[in-house]
This record gives sequence, structure tokens and C-alpha cells, in this order.
Amino acid sequence: MAAMNRAWIMKTRPEGEPTVDNFELVESPLPEPKHGEILIRSLYQSIDPYMRLRMRLGRSHTPPLNIGDVVVGEVVGRVEESKSPLLSAGDVVAATIGWQEYGVVAAQSARKIDPTMGPISTGLGVLGLPGLTAYFGLLDICDPKADDTLVVSAASGAVGAVVGQIGKINGCRVIGIAGSDEKCSYVVDELGFDAAINYKTQDGSAELRRLCPDGIDVYFDNVGGPVTDAVFENLAFGARIAVCGQVAHYSAVAPPQGPRNLGVLLTTQSRIEGFIVRQFEHRYEIARRKLAKWIDEGRLQYKEDIIDGFENVPSAFIGLLQGGNFGKRLVKVDV
Repeated sequence: MAAMNRAWIMKTRPEGEPTVDNFELVESPLPEPKHGEILIRSLYQSIDPYMRLRMRLGRSHTPPLNIGDVVVGEVVGRVEESKSPLLSAGDVVAATIGWQEYGVVAAQSARKIDPTMGPISTGLGVLGLPGLTAYFGLLDICDPKADDTLVVSAASGAVGAVVGQIGKINGCRVIGIAGSDEKCSYVVDELGFDAAINYKTQDGSAELRRLCPDGIDVYFDNVGGPVTDAVFENLAFGARIAVCGQVAHYSAVAPPQGPRNLGVLLTTQSRIEGFIVRQFEHRYEIARRKLAKWIDEGRLQYKEDIIDGFENVPSAFIGLLQGGNFGKRLVKVDV
């Protein structure tokens, strides 16, 4: 075990797109667990868009970070020391300790990883919060029906890729929207989507009109912005829309234009609903077993984008916001 802990703190609050200068690597003595707590050594650090929201001031479903705070985030790690009967040294767990190599949490807040369900890294991806977000956001919020046309933005990402595949499992026709030809080919050729649109090189509204002549029945929104505008122009009567993320706006200096195109909800009698995956926490394990079963059956594929080295956490995060990830982005931590 290392003698010191390293952590990335928010040195300054980002204005617009974050830069590496907004973060600082600091050292401190290893934290010591108290009664009922465990000390965790990070193995994999999850890199997620929501982290940018926590760096902003203003109204949100979670409180913002303060200057000097360790950046929030979940890890898969190994229990180094336990002062709780719930977990033992050597157990592998998922827990929220932030961007640091070691962290202390209450044992009851950590989730023990079952390595028989898949590689431990999947505890942060397809079998973690991204997979659960896709599962509940599509099935509970959108209620897809067989033969529905489902459109998914950020389709090759950790959430979008799972959404599209669950849609196919449920008999939907699935159109993905992504930011490169390579990503579009991946969701069609490997994940089984029916078609894909490169929003950077194609006219999104025109392509959606061509691919969805009867309109879009279900839209899973991960990005907002012009991509969502294009979808709204092509909604079917009675469409259902789940708002999972708005990454196109997370680094905006000024409030984005909007609300936009809401009149189409009136004319199509459509429903739009935002959600946070933790509202379904009481059903996590049911969904996790279902996802694991689909993986075992070969019906659900996943891709991990792993970057080596704890020193690369900020650049990995910045790259994610710029669309540089391909699949679930993780940093493998070497302590």
C-alpha cells in the first residue's frame, strides 16, 4: 500500500470548456477508516459527462463542487482495510470516492462486485450506472413497443449503445446518431442498429426524414442542442422522449436558446420526461441481472475505452466532453 494518497481537485471553476489548468494533483496522507468504514484503492476510475455539471454553479439535482474539492466520481477498487462486517479486505467494490487513488466510505454505501458477471470494469459501465440508466430510461420512461422507431443520440457511448441494443431486443427499429463514420459503422455493423447518422457531416433533419418516413416514436436524448432539434422536427404522433443528458450545453458560457420546438409536442401529442437513474435504485439488482443475462446470451455487446494512468484523468475527462471517447471511458489507475 502506498504511503500517500493522490487526488485531483477542482483548482478553478471552468468557464466554458474545461482545461487541464482547472485541476490540480495534490498529495495527502492515506485516510484511515473509522468504525463501519472501508479504505478503497482505486483500480478503475469512471469518466462521465455529469461530472461537468457538478463543476457549475446554479440549480441542479446535486450540489456543485467547491474550489478545492476532490472531483466527484465512481470507481471500482479493492478494499484495503475494513472496519465493517459487511466487507473484507480484498473485496472488489464500486463506490463513489472521486478522482483519487484511495478513499474512505461507509461500507454500506459500497457495492460488492461479482466477478462472475463479467470483468470488474463493467461495474462502471454496462453493469453499472450507464447500463442501468439505459435500461430504466428506455423501458420505464419511454415504454417502447415492437415496431416502434427509436432514435438514440450519442449512440456509441456508454449509455446510448445499451439503449439501442435494448431497443432491438424489444423489437424496435433503431437509428443511432453519432459523431464519426467509425462510430456509425460500429453501431450498425456490431451492435445491430438499423441505421446511423453522422451528425457532423450529414443533415440530421433530412436524414431522419428519409430514414423515419412515418416519424420517430421514441427518442432517447443524451445530448440536446441541434441534434435534438432535428429529432423534434420528425416526431411521430404520440412520441415518447426521455431526457437523460444535455452534454451539448454542459460547458455553455451563456444559457442555451430554449425551450425550443416545444410546439411539436402539442401537435403530435408527445410526452417528454427527464429522469435520474437513482430514482430506480430499489430495482437496480433486478436490472443488473437482466443486463448480465443478455450479455451472456450474446444479445448485448459493450465497448470500453480505457486510458492508462491516474495522471491522465483530467485529459480523459476533457476528451470525453469533446466526443473523443468510443464506448465507456475509464481510466485504469496504477497505484
